[in-house]
Amino acid sequence: MVIADTVLAQRERDGSPVRVAMVGAGVTARMIALQLATPIPGIRLVAIANRTVEKGTQAFSNAGVPESEVVLDLGRLEENIDKGVASVVEEANLVCQAQNIDVIVEVTGTVEFGSHVAFNAIHHRKHVILVNAELDSTVGPILKFHAERAGVVLTNTDGDEPGVAMTLLRYLRSVGLRPVAAGNLKGIIDRYRTPDTQREFATKYKQDAAKVTSFADGTKLSMEACILANATGFKVGQRGMYGPKCAHVREMAKLLPLDELLADGLVDYALGAEPHTGAFVIVHEEHPRKQKELAYYKLGDGPCYVFYTPYHLPHIQIASTIARAALFGDATVSPLGGPVCEVITIAKRNLQIGDVLDGVGGFMAYGVIENAPVSAKQNLLPMGVSEGCRLVRNTPKDRPITYDDIELPQDRLCDQLRTQQCRHFRGEMCLEEMIRSPN
Repeated sequence: MVIADTVLAQRERDGSPVRVAMVGAGVTARMIALQLATPIPGIRLVAIANRTVEKGTQAFSNAGVPESEVVLDLGRLEENIDKGVASVVEEANLVCQAQNIDVIVEVTGTVEFGSHVAFNAIHHRKHVILVNAELDSTVGPILKFHAERAGVVLTNTDGDEPGVAMTLLRYLRSVGLRPVAAGNLKGIIDRYRTPDTQREFATKYKQDAAKVTSFADGTKLSMEACILANATGFKVGQRGMYGPKCAHVREMAKLLPLDELLADGLVDYALGAEPHTGAFVIVHEEHPRKQKELAYYKLGDGPCYVFYTPYHLPHIQIASTIARAALFGDATVSPLGGPVCEVITIAKRNLQIGDVLDGVGGFMAYGVIENAPVSAKQNLLPMGVSEGCRLVRNTPKDRPITYDDIELPQDRLCDQLRTQQCRHFRGEMCLEEMIRSPN
């Protein structure tokens, strides 16, 4: 793995830190702002873009930067960056366009708005760090394609589970081990949680109720697993993954089908397992002598062995992702090519003609991971584009929703990117190309 601390220290001594702008000022964004404004040697948070500028100003203030300036035009923004004055803007396109910004951190958790931010940033040759599993799992492959053409990095972040798993996986590969599975640790899943059931918890911890719902109903887990699948080439053994319950994550070495691990590799999750946070990677070792050595070091009898990271800290570990992207052109976790998996939309309750889907963490649907060829063959609606879709057929609870069941909202960039992703990676056989937006 790339070691960035000495290079960042040199950038600090040279007075040329990596200049970062963040889009979004919610709970996670404020935590990131606090960490980056410490400041981290060699990195500077120079601007925050948020549709409510007061929240951007508050994010800087909470991070110990009391004198930020609300800026309305590009010239003033670039001038402030050169002078070291923190800026807050309402229009995200300003930070995307600013020539003296190196990295855009997208932290909105939105798909349509986030698509515009990421695409605009790539167009202006900015590295893009996605703290946005919703966006990455939906159109990450095509955004990666555009980023490569522009000569910049698009990556999800270390600290979120896909990045934690991928950082560990890449290390294990680098020392000659063979990863065959990777995934998350999950406490509970209840597919039918809603913002109403989660509101008290969300209020207690000052979180958004829909965001908390997406954790509880498994949608966010599926999106994170999808990001990891697209970055590794690993598949799912069944719709929704196996998710075996176990006391400790090391038990996963014996709980997943060995033939599937060795054939394609799997993304999956451990349910209820200690240490209850972080990510794991399973490696396979068939050499008898090496198995004895691993047993000596208390990793088990094999042939599968579990390695894990017992924490995930997005607001702290993101600094590593920023440095790797800006200094070395290295993506922490990004798609290898076309989608390996998709997150499909499942009815959370009986739905009627005319219902308008309320998206991730809502009352109407939950997301489940599926292998991409199955999703394409069955014309399944990706969860990331579900918000705002109007049903044209009654849909019973727990049934997958297809493109044939809905009308898409008009003129969305996320739908255009989906079509482009389909054409680029799957050719003319893709069913999504036949879908028409309503008049």
